[in-house]
Amino acid sequence: MRIDCITIFPEMFAPMKQSIMGRAQSKGILQFNTVFLRDFAVNDYGQVDDVPYGGEPGMVLRPEPLAQAIRSTGVKEDGGKVIYMTADGIPLTHQIAADLSKEEHLVIVCGHYKGIDDRIRQSEVDMEISIGDFVVSGGELPAMLLTDAVVRLKDGALGNRESGDTDSFAQGLLGWPVYTRPEVFEGKKVPEVLLSGHHKNISEWRKQESLKRTEERRPDILEKFKLNAKFGDK
Repeated sequence: MRIDCITIFPEMFAPMKQSIMGRAQSKGILQFNTVFLRDFAVNDYGQVDDVPYGGEPGMVLRPEPLAQAIRSTGVKEDGGKVIYMTADGIPLTHQIAADLSKEEHLVIVCGHYKGIDDRIRQSEVDMEISIGDFVVSGGELPAMLLTDAVVRLKDGALGNRESGDTDSFAQGLLGWPVYTRPEVFEGKKVPEVLLSGHHKNISEWRKQESLKRTEERRPDILEKFKLNAKFGDK
């Protein structure tokens, strides 16, 4: 899988060389690149932004550099997708990450300031994704979050592929509590069922704890899960 991130701050992507993302690249699962937007600047001063029409405060990334940067990746010729990280995009979900993990080439546009010229959104962008109902300073952090969520679902990215199958959202619910050694820590003991070796009881305990946690923290997800279960779409 190839992922190109278009950015004016390529140095922010240093974390992509670490942990699972770093291993995915060393194993050939991921080819990760940054595309420096100022390489496509409109003048010798490296300008890629300008004031918005209509007198609004702030700056907007110009369409010419963005169009050239996107097209330089060959993503359209590869049949890939261009994604713009923006607060007014659709919320990122596990299912979206799973669907994108099947793609061979993604280009992620990292906005800044007031955003990008809307004509690029109309002509070049295939998906617009938000990481939550809040605003951050630029698209680099959201782009790294999306990349991590997508790539970890690729075969071979995780040390144990089955580990991802029990994460929160993978089965439509939040995950259950997990424990490790020591058996007793500061007077708090690991639940007896997990020490029993009775796989059926452990499985049932995990299911109930997952349902309980989801009901307490994300009732919206639980309702969707129940609807999917009712209609056999899990």
